[in-house]
Amino acid sequence: MMKENLRKLIICFMLAVGFLLISSSDAAVSENIWEKITAINKKGPYLGIVVPNSFEMSPLLQSPSFVPLKALPYLDFAGKRFRFGRVENESVIVVMTGLGMWNAGITTQLLVSLFNIKGILHFGIAGNANSELQIGDVTIPMYWAHTGLWNWQRFGDGSDDELALESNGDYTREIGYLKFSDFNTNTSVDNLLNRVWFQPEEVFRIDGIPEIRQHAFWIPVNDRYFSLAKNLEGLELGACANNTTCLPRRPKVIRVERGISSNIFVDNAAYREFLNSKFNATAIDMESAAVGLVCLQQRIPFITMRALSDLAGGGDSSMSNEANTFAPLAANNAVDVLVAFISLLNTRQW
Repeated sequence: MMKENLRKLIICFMLAVGFLLISSSDAAVSENIWEKITAINKKGPYLGIVVPNSFEMSPLLQSPSFVPLKALPYLDFAGKRFRFGRVENESVIVVMTGLGMWNAGITTQLLVSLFNIKGILHFGIAGNANSELQIGDVTIPMYWAHTGLWNWQRFGDGSDDELALESNGDYTREIGYLKFSDFNTNTSVDNLLNRVWFQPEEVFRIDGIPEIRQHAFWIPVNDRYFSLAKNLEGLELGACANNTTCLPRRPKVIRVERGISSNIFVDNAAYREFLNSKFNATAIDMESAAVGLVCLQQRIPFITMRALSDLAGGGDSSMSNEANTFAPLAANNAVDVLVAFISLLNTRQW
């Protein structure tokens, strides 16, 4: 424990020196901003709450559970607004990422680099790849993967042919592929798009050797967080979008095995079914894996809570693809689960 505390102090000192040197040369962080960051960090550590957009963030900010810090309710830096406050008597920093993997990764890295963060809670809405679940259900996956990193195979090559640069260790066939011709309506016709092979991310851990890469495809959430989340499974969630439009059953909190992310909004039933059968995926979104990858590299515990807003690509049920109607309900349910989870953390004195 002493070694870990010493390591953190050294890192904070190096960051402080670096930022002050930068600020003196009229660059990234001004002396005024750094003074505010230093003052905030003295009151830490904090839970970092990361959310994709204002539509999903607003129910939290409007909740009586969120109490802004009066002295300094927020700090704007690098195009991001970091909001300081308390949720269920736990000190938090709330930040909105914007759409997609790039924004989510950059924002999370800024959060953990600038502030004294002890854990990351990520929440929002998601598409659903599991037709056995319903709109409004809040999923808490054990693993996340980025499924938008591909090696696109040359037309004419088969599954046994080596991929370009595979021999260098840059790419792999271990995870598997999507073959476009499997989705042709005329199965006798080849598809010029051939195959894409799913690839792991390169990871450079904070306690590893710089520029020596490791690889990660399935990113685990924190074991303790995931275990604690089981206590949320009986939580009562909203079931009605308005006075006349309600879901067939009351939504539930459910821990699932896997969620996936990529810079793709999935509204296609064939691809949804592929993702579910290939990866056993439930929640489909555009940010969670990026948040998880940063936390993996920085050794920060994290967990994601995603409320299902639609069955990606639609289905037979009238309740299968009603994102426009039920997205606000899903967003509110995600916030309810987030607040309940923070209450559990606070009660357990983690």
